[in-house]
Amino acid sequence: MGQQYVLSLADSRATLALVGGKGASLARLARAGMPVPDAFCVTTKAYTRFIAANELEPRVLAALASIDVSQPTTFDTAARAIHDLFANAPIPSEIADEIADAYFALHRKSKIENQKLPVAVRSSATAEDLPDLSFAGQQETFLNIQGALAVQDAVKRCWASLWTPRAIGYRTQHHVDHRAVALAVVVQTLVFADAAGVMFTAHPVNGQRDQVVIEAVWGLGEASVSGRVTPDTLVVDKATGHVRERETADKTVMTVRADDGTIERATPENLRRAPVLSDARAAELARLGAQIEQLYATPMDIEWTLAEDRFAIVQARPITALPEP
Repeated sequence: MGQQYVLSLADSRATLALVGGKGASLARLARAGMPVPDAFCVTTKAYTRFIAANELEPRVLAALASIDVSQPTTFDTAARAIHDLFANAPIPSEIADEIADAYFALHRKSKIENQKLPVAVRSSATAEDLPDLSFAGQQETFLNIQGALAVQDAVKRCWASLWTPRAIGYRTQHHVDHRAVALAVVVQTLVFADAAGVMFTAHPVNGQRDQVVIEAVWGLGEASVSGRVTPDTLVVDKATGHVRERETADKTVMTVRADDGTIERATPENLRRAPVLSDARAAELARLGAQIEQLYATPMDIEWTLAEDRFAIVQARPITALPEP
């Protein structure tokens, strides 16, 4: 812990600069007593050390030098070159050891026996969730990662995702210095979700601040994120919890755990057109969203899961570009 390569969510040093936007937000939620799954953060110092130990910066900048904003294919070429650099570079042993120790500590805390602890490995960029820019969704998340070696590999793949064509292009377009960005990674106990989705504590379309909009699907929720399935949509009155509107979709596919990672499978027939959340559950979730909004003093975009009749929050960030009502 001396070099701050790994921090727990409870650590007071878990700030934006060290653990990125996602890590800092989860740490804030955890300290406020919100239902956040146990996690640790691989800090930006680990990323910086990885870059320095493998002398990657000059080679990354050389790859970026070929970018031509009028030629989108040059972003792809640069991204492929940088991805190969990361793939072939080893994680320094002191960082790999801290990641392994933190993973095993998380495993012991989970009390799961006779199997490896499944975790979600999520990128957490220092430049995400800024008031005037939205970097959300540009970096990778890997679900159902099991074992210390697999976690270390997923961390490195998250680091590499700072250099996808989309991320490179967005930073170039908005004049964000490529040398100034760094990436932290959140390693979080995977919730075996029966249902999941997103929640907006203000209506993202009409801007109404007294409405909570909930999107819900069966399973882990990745099918909804990828656009492969249309979620249920509910509009809930923030003050009363009353469900004002409900659209129950035909949810043809769902994301579930596999032996390695996740897969999409056909939704069971009895669930396809069934509502994911009852009115009572929607009201409970909306109340949780209102508490998070109060904590941040701004409307929030929240990712949630439901497992064994309990909600958990896996991400929360301010809503960007909310229209005036």
